Amino acid sequence: MPARNNLGERYMTISSRRRFLTLTAAAIAAPAVPRLAGAQAAWPAARQIRAVVPFSAGSTIDILGRMVLDPLSRQLGQTIVVENRGGAGGSIGSAQVAKAEPDGYTLLINAAAHSAAPAAYPNITYDPAKDFAGVAMFGVVPNVFAVSPSKGIKTLQELAAKAKSGTLTFSSAGVGSATHWAAERFLLSAGAKATHVPFRGGPEALTEVMTGRVDFCAMGIPPTLPLVRDGKLVALAVSTPKRSSALPDVPTTLEAGVKDSEYKFWNGMLVPAKTPRAIIDKLHDETMKAVALPEVQTKLRAQGVEPMPLKPAEIDALIQREVAGNLALVKAAGLRFN
Repeated sequence: MPARNNLGERYMTISSRRRFLTLTAAAIAAPAVPRLAGAQAAWPAARQIRAVVPFSAGSTIDILGRMVLDPLSRQLGQTIVVENRGGAGGSIGSAQVAKAEPDGYTLLINAAAHSAAPAAYPNITYDPAKDFAGVAMFGVVPNVFAVSPSKGIKTLQELAAKAKSGTLTFSSAGVGSATHWAAERFLLSAGAKATHVPFRGGPEALTEVMTGRVDFCAMGIPPTLPLVRDGKLVALAVSTPKRSSALPDVPTTLEAGVKDSEYKFWNGMLVPAKTPRAIIDKLHDETMKAVALPEVQTKLRAQGVEPMPLKPAEIDALIQREVAGNLALVKAAGLRFN
């Protein structure tokens, strides 16, 4: 009997050891999908989310981003901290996000400047199409062609005529920004030239136009509208294919007779490319809920923002098309960047 018990004990020990080794081997060989799926299901965990705005505070994308991020933060039950990392047409802040962990805790709040970066900065360290994934669009913002009342220019046609002399200047929120590109699109279509004077953000660029030190700009509506209403700037035209509800009496550049001059200044959210699809989809759904809130829609409409309800894959495709289009614009306009 003792021998049999020892044999039974030895058998159980060997059996248990084999089972342990089998389970251990299976655990080692198993892919990390279950753990990743668990992480996705747990997102967002109790940790801070960082939203990088690659332009200065008070710029168009900063204003619109904060309108959406505030209710999004409440919906997710998470703190979302906005970091303004301006400079180089948005490419400095974007480069930081491109290198961030793709875990859903670092967001990029950017605009159409995102797809202009390769054309304006050939040596950037990231690819706007390959290194990012689109999440959601906040909407399309008209660029307003504006001048100081002291310039005496009343229409876009007058501005185009004066610009053909090649002596005018225009300001922007940085080389490669949407405010830069909208002006270059207009100048190319009008057969005119003007000297570009870039700044780190929209507020600085608007100040220079308002004082008359720079001749004109093509700035987004959010920071421009108050100055137009106060009579400090004259709005000549908007860049969108149809008039803005915020400036219904201001014609479009197309209505002003400048063909092929429209420019879509989109604003939205992106994340690093390898962010899990489940997180991207949840971020998309929650962001769209935030954008659709009545109080948010009221604020967006007041800024002349038009809806642009694209799915993440559609945003990715749009950026790919725009990257190619902006490279073509640089070539056609003969632009040179350092």
